[in-house]
Amino acid sequence: MDSVLRRLPRPNDPNLLVGFETSDDAGVYRLSDEMALVQTVDFLTPIADDPFTFGQVAAANSLSDIYAMGGKPVSALSIVGFPPNGEAAVLEQILRGGLSKMDEARCTVLGGHSVRDDDLKFGYAVTGVIDPRRIWRNIGARPGDVLILTKAIGTGVIATALKAGKASDGAVDAAIESMTRLNREAAEGLHTFEESAHDGAAIHAVTDITGFGLLGHAREMAAGSNVSFHIGHAKIPFLRGAREASRGGFLAGGLKSNRDFVESCVSFTTDVPEDVRALLFDPQTSGGLLIAVGKEHAAAVCAVLEQRSVRAAQIGEVTPKGSPLLRID
Repeated sequence: MDSVLRRLPRPNDPNLLVGFETSDDAGVYRLSDEMALVQTVDFLTPIADDPFTFGQVAAANSLSDIYAMGGKPVSALSIVGFPPNGEAAVLEQILRGGLSKMDEARCTVLGGHSVRDDDLKFGYAVTGVIDPRRIWRNIGARPGDVLILTKAIGTGVIATALKAGKASDGAVDAAIESMTRLNREAAEGLHTFEESAHDGAAIHAVTDITGFGLLGHAREMAAGSNVSFHIGHAKIPFLRGAREASRGGFLAGGLKSNRDFVESCVSFTTDVPEDVRALLFDPQTSGGLLIAVGKEHAAAVCAVLEQRSVRAAQIGEVTPKGSPLLRID
């Protein structure tokens, strides 16, 4: 997809503030000096057995890009692919689950579009508003910055183990709690810090960790910022049961694709266990935010996030660009 997008012309519109050229989380279009639209679209195949829970996860995942840009979601349109012989009661529960999260986000669902599809799919196109002077990009990390992660890793391997009937109840519960938790509190915490510190330049880069896994999204941030990342594997939080699922070989196809794409720019020291290496490529659903913040502000940012019950972990640092792009020890 990236190779195709690179061949497309960028729209010649001065109000287009963020487009597709840097693989950012959402697009931003300026309406005035004080307001811009931030827009994204995402949908999933079932990630949970319970249809209501699946709807919640799909909604939280769709909203995440808006929060990662620093925006406030305001409206959404649902996207549904549903089997011709599917039960209406199942579809109703999926929609109800999605609405419950959209209501929590104070985001109004205006309607949507559905098609017949043998493979069930569900998600949303979400529109938010943002101050065009305070956009968080996935580029802008600076040498010396601290990397902060707001959710534990491992939803992909746990979902794969669940499909095989090998995931523990504790692991499934942990994954569902993570996937249905909005990134709203993390984003609002960052806004609170910026306002209290009177330093809008303290937050240098933000992205959310989704299908490309931790290292895939870290690669985008590092490459786009023209820097390298040094990450400590022991500092990375993992969901309950994730390492066991990884050791059990429950690796999704997306994990293998991520590894094939990213591994050439990653180096691991010998003391990084193989199950951890795999988890760093694990595709996440509704994952947390990865934040690059000035070192002098890192402790204060984490404190603000903790006050909002966001489990912030300082997982590494930004270094001058070198080879490899990502170093894990």
